[in-house]
Amino acid sequence: MVSLKGNIVFLRALEPEDLVTIHRIENDERLWHVSETITPFSLYVIKEYLANAHRDIYEVKQLRLAICEVTSGDLVGLIDLFDFDPHNLRAGLGILIEEEDNRGKGFGKEALQLILAYCRSHLKIHQVYANILEDNTSSIKLFTGIGFTEIGVKKEWRRLTRGGDSFRESFKNEILFQYII
Repeated sequence: MVSLKGNIVFLRALEPEDLVTIHRIENDERLWHVSETITPFSLYVIKEYLANAHRDIYEVKQLRLAICEVTSGDLVGLIDLFDFDPHNLRAGLGILIEEEDNRGKGFGKEALQLILAYCRSHLKIHQVYANILEDNTSSIKLFTGIGFTEIGVKKEWRRLTRGGDSFRESFKNEILFQYII
């Protein structure tokens, strides 16, 4: 699709070849707080997910796309529309650029711009929202830089735990951002 291609990234449907990458991302404990996951996913579960990834957003209320670099075609991240509400014309939006070396290069910004254009032209969505932990300053800068507005703070919304010999628990505020298309 032309609407999903920019100058430095393009967005594409998930492919079976993405199995290992998605398995690695979903099982990275450092990212579990983002997806509110507390258990690992098996290769089988990820394979089943990929086998069903073609299902329509109106049916499953979610769309996950791969963010790929234009020049190499390499998958650099994932972008998700979730909690799709076709009646109220809104959806949640999340993004992950997996490797730190790929962050700050414009991949995330262009991917967000592409998905917003897709939401406007194809899904006719009126608004999208994003939930970002208060200390994730790079994501806050990314989203506000393309026009998202902070509309609220959910106090002590996310429970974070660290295992190992020194179990620790803390709560973090989550900021709600909104973009009217």
